[in-house]
Amino acid sequence: MAMLVKFSVFFFLLCLSLANSQSFIGVNYGQVADNLPAPAATVKLLQSTTIEKIRLYGADPAIIKALANTGIGIVIGASNGDIAALASDPNYAGQWVNTNVLPYYPASNITVITVGNEIMTSGVQNLISGLLPAMQNLQNALSAASLGGKIKVTTVHSMAVLTQSDPPSSGCFNPALDDTMKALLAFQRANGSPLMINPYPFFAFQSDPRAETLAFCLFQPNSGRVDSKTGIKYMNMFDAQVDAVRSALNTIGFKDIEIVVAETGWPYMGDPNEVGPSLDNARAYVGNLINYLRSMVGTPLMPGKSVDTYIFALYDEDLKPGPASERAFGLFRPDLSMTYDVGLSKGSQAPVTPVTPATPAPSAVWCIPKVGVSDAQLQSNLDYACGHGVDCSAIQPGGVCFEPNSVASHAAYAMNLLYQTAGRNPWNCDFSQTAMLTSNNPSYNGCSYPSSP
Repeated sequence: MAMLVKFSVFFFLLCLSLANSQSFIGVNYGQVADNLPAPAATVKLLQSTTIEKIRLYGADPAIIKALANTGIGIVIGASNGDIAALASDPNYAGQWVNTNVLPYYPASNITVITVGNEIMTSGVQNLISGLLPAMQNLQNALSAASLGGKIKVTTVHSMAVLTQSDPPSSGCFNPALDDTMKALLAFQRANGSPLMINPYPFFAFQSDPRAETLAFCLFQPNSGRVDSKTGIKYMNMFDAQVDAVRSALNTIGFKDIEIVVAETGWPYMGDPNEVGPSLDNARAYVGNLINYLRSMVGTPLMPGKSVDTYIFALYDEDLKPGPASERAFGLFRPDLSMTYDVGLSKGSQAPVTPVTPATPAPSAVWCIPKVGVSDAQLQSNLDYACGHGVDCSAIQPGGVCFEPNSVASHAAYAMNLLYQTAGRNPWNCDFSQTAMLTSNNPSYNGCSYPSSP
């Protein structure tokens, strides 16, 4: 009887520990800001939550050191600018590990090193070709320091590495990247590192701003979407996007590669012409996502286990360029107060009530250049769009959109036309992060910009 009591107590404590331990919930800590709290204050904040992982975009020594002896898993990053040196010089890779890992590990629980961010869709060929050698040299440097099996080396991809994602079973990688992706994945298989991806239902809603799409993106009641190939009914966009990546991996023979969500989030405010940012939407998406992960139901293609997910972001980054939404993803304010409550505080894990936005979604969106983009970049965007099969006759001499005869005007028309005809996916309005979606119709005089839906 005493043995039974002891076992019952042990089982209760184990269940309690598992309830409070959510190793699958992490957070991104970007630092493009001038008002961030001191590292020690940030660590204390993290310890008051159920967040057990943090992803840094670099390797800030003050933050890594402050996280020592907390048990919090740490992802550190080698920047895009490090790739050329890491790829060409094994000694540089050794120095990188000596500087950014060895002084802190194992007291600071560094688990993953990401090499670059969204390199494969950057269009910068020397970075793309240098990515695998850089990862290999870092892996060799870790192995030389007897850390090869303890710290994983990977990279982070945008969803634009897929040319097809709807339905999820059709997910496939861009054929132009096929050889490089296969080589990267073979390296990752050999070293047990995950594929890290950035799915954003927020951007999916921007490209299809209907009320039913919003509910699908926010984990709210909806009629679902059936994958015609598998018959699986998807009830939320997060599952659909992650399973599209799973399908793409399976198709090229990498069923054993783990998927980690490196970023996902929803902005709580934006510019007046942006589609989707609001406090209610952000609270609904992040809160419902956390509840969904805690349910351990998994995705239809990966049931019974929640994918490791890093929420974007810990704080706002007030120095980031672009639309206002880029600076409004923070879960916490610089004074450490919550922007909105999604049940992350320890001892407070009550499900967050789904919120239905009060305002109807706009019915149409257009893709336009961001403010401040250079003429050289706009010309590149113009050449790219018109070189990919869209009809640019309207901006040729005599065309209805030729005037004003400027690179900015012609590029805006061509970029929107490519977005509208290429699938209206978020990545169709990226253009190396120089474009944005708007609900303000940019048409003028006799020049009509096509729109969606």
